[in-house]
Amino acid sequence: MPKTKDQKEQILKSLKDKLAISKSVVFSSDKGLDVKTIERLRNELKGNGAEYMVAKKTLLKLATKELGESDDLENLDGSVALTFSYEDEVAGARILNKYAKENENLKLGGGILENKVILAEMVNRLAQLPTRAVLLAKLVGSLNSPISGMVGVLSGNLRNLVGVLNAIKEKKV
Repeated sequence: MPKTKDQKEQILKSLKDKLAISKSVVFSSDKGLDVKTIERLRNELKGNGAEYMVAKKTLLKLATKELGESDDLENLDGSVALTFSYEDEVAGARILNKYAKENENLKLGGGILENKVILAEMVNRLAQLPTRAVLLAKLVGSLNSPISGMVGVLSGNLRNLVGVLNAIKEKKV
């Protein structure tokens, strides 16, 4: 049954609200995916601070009109699935990319990052980024490396001094 004008306006308002509060959005086409796969995808996204929603292209174009046009929307078949990432910018793209590798019917399109439309290539690059925790661990390791090196050099000098003093002691005895 077709949606009424009021229902479409509510969906459009919901889309605009979600676009406003999300850190990133990924467009995809899920035509041909079974319900179990979509449910697993939704649950995994929900656990990572993201949301999965399907909308018609015309409503999506109206919602994203201020951001600019995306040709990637035209390349997607049927309705467009949107993955809103509310906490981590790359969580939604990473999870979608994982499911796209398992299911050839799931096709990634472009997206929105920092209120700018991005191409599908950029979405794939985002999906390849490590998690926030891994990036922070690498940063801490990089910051800690020079300090650890300096401690090693200083302790080496003390070891050498002790070795020289021991050698002098052995020579005098």
